Amino acid sequence: MRVTGVIFTTTATIAIRWIELDYGDIVERTFPNGAGLRNKRNDMDKIDHRILASLEEDARQSFAELGEQVGLSKTPCWQRVRDLERSGVIRGYRAEIDSAQLGLQVEAFVHVTLSSVQHVEFEAAVIQHPAVLQCFTTAGQADYLMHVLVAGIRELDSLLRLEISQMPGVQRIETTVCMKTIKHRSAITGCLR
Repeated sequence: MRVTGVIFTTTATIAIRWIELDYGDIVERTFPNGAGLRNKRNDMDKIDHRILASLEEDARQSFAELGEQVGLSKTPCWQRVRDLERSGVIRGYRAEIDSAQLGLQVEAFVHVTLSSVQHVEFEAAVIQHPAVLQCFTTAGQADYLMHVLVAGIRELDSLLRLEISQMPGVQRIETTVCMKTIKHRSAITGCLR
């Protein structure tokens, strides 16, 4: 829960104090000259959005190339990217790997229903499991939806029977095997309206 920011000024600088309630604890942050507040309040402008869209397309480009695409020189572009990284909007940079080239041919979506209140233990097991690409809590018949990736049907059967079904609290699993990927991934910035 976020409490409104309080702006106070001194003769030489403007500083902004931002107070948050974080799981019951009060967290106070001060941004000298307002630095970092723009992203903290998620008030990104069109240039920030263009930077993010361009980085989603090619995160290996230089700051000079990125700046040219968004209408900034190298240094202001680098500062904006750094602010987006520090604020957590940009969480990291990764290579996009073709799973089929690694022999990982079968993707499946596994609906998991728990029989007990072992959600914390189940989630910890899921986080540690390397074949689980993603896991979501869901509203509906199942408690969780997992996206898994394995080499083949035999490996999927083994994963389901010997590993996922043995995770804490698992009562029922229902699996949908992906036959063909129609849309692999889209840019998150494309979802902005």
